[in-house]
Amino acid sequence: MTRAQGRTAFLGAAFLMATSAVGPGFLTQTTVFTDSLGASFAFAILVSVVFDLAAQLNIWRVLIAAGRPAQSVANQLLPGLGMALSLLVAAGGFAFNIGNVAGAGLGLDALLGLDPRVGAAVSAALAVLIFVAREAGRIMDRFAQLMGGLMVILATTVAFTAHPPVGDALVNAILPARIDGLAIVTIVGGTVGGYITFAGAHRLLDAGIAGPAELPGALRSAGLGIGVATVMRVVLFLGALGIVSQGLTLDPSNPPASVFEHAAGPLGRRFFGLVMWAAAMTSIVGSAYTSVTFLIGARPASEGGEDAERARRRRATIIGFIVASTAVFLAVGRPVMLLIVVGALNGLILPVGLGAMLLAARRGLGAPDHPRFLAAAGWIVALVMAGLGGYTLVTQIPPLFRGG
Repeated sequence: MTRAQGRTAFLGAAFLMATSAVGPGFLTQTTVFTDSLGASFAFAILVSVVFDLAAQLNIWRVLIAAGRPAQSVANQLLPGLGMALSLLVAAGGFAFNIGNVAGAGLGLDALLGLDPRVGAAVSAALAVLIFVAREAGRIMDRFAQLMGGLMVILATTVAFTAHPPVGDALVNAILPARIDGLAIVTIVGGTVGGYITFAGAHRLLDAGIAGPAELPGALRSAGLGIGVATVMRVVLFLGALGIVSQGLTLDPSNPPASVFEHAAGPLGRRFFGLVMWAAAMTSIVGSAYTSVTFLIGARPASEGGEDAERARRRRATIIGFIVASTAVFLAVGRPVMLLIVVGALNGLILPVGLGAMLLAARRGLGAPDHPRFLAAAGWIVALVMAGLGGYTLVTQIPPLFRGG
């Protein structure tokens, strides 16, 4: 691999993780919870950033040092654990991808006035075309970078025009007036849970980047991805807070579109459509790709090039994954509800995946010098999310369906 190819792979992995973490679910979840919690939602945003750091750095470090995908490391830890993790991540990724397809439909509705179902189908077809191409990996990397940069620019513009109460947000990030368990589980699950924590590391493994010597570059890539995702989370929250603080009413059928429209008028709605569509498309690609690396496998560095038959099976499975999730959305509808619920459910997967990687690090399956403070932070995240996720699943998810 040339130096230029290595840089492209590191950038691609960073943006694949970042754009997967800030998908249409995050836009919808942020707007809905900011509307109900106001500046107090800043606490959930801060928690998601801290948890993101702890989860991503632990997982990337273990997988890149081991040179093997997560399910393989989990199977080394305990036979059968890798299969269980694969099923959990793939099922969560499939549920999440239904929400991603829904978000793409909402985005094209705002941007072009297309019916959300038509927009969802068109977007899914475009995502399929990426994986039909011979250079699918390189196209996926470039696409994630382009869409990620576009989202940051447009969302930052809207945040400035919304005039948010930044001081209130800073105070509530540390001393929130209200703490909502569902908000925390949903936003963490939607930005760190499920397939998202593994997306970047599996992409690097597929690019042949693995082993202890690659850790510095991989961790810089993870840091860049977390930084991009953090900027997006903060500016989207501030934009929503600025509108909510003015007492303006949000459209319940498409809450984030209301934020952009209130902030920048008719042009703002177009901005929203483009941001939502970009977020959805990158998340469709990231969800399908990463979920399938659990079903088919990310290529271990020791195996060299991927054979043609395995590549064909992987491509066909990714395309089938996208088509099936689109079909479910077209049958079920209710895009806003889907985008809220799948984030909460994905949060339940985080403790399992992160816990397995931390146990692997403890047993020396990754880098032999895994930092204790980093492992301790990871265990705190896993335990907190397990407790909050179980509580939310039992007490708060069912009322959403009864009320919706």
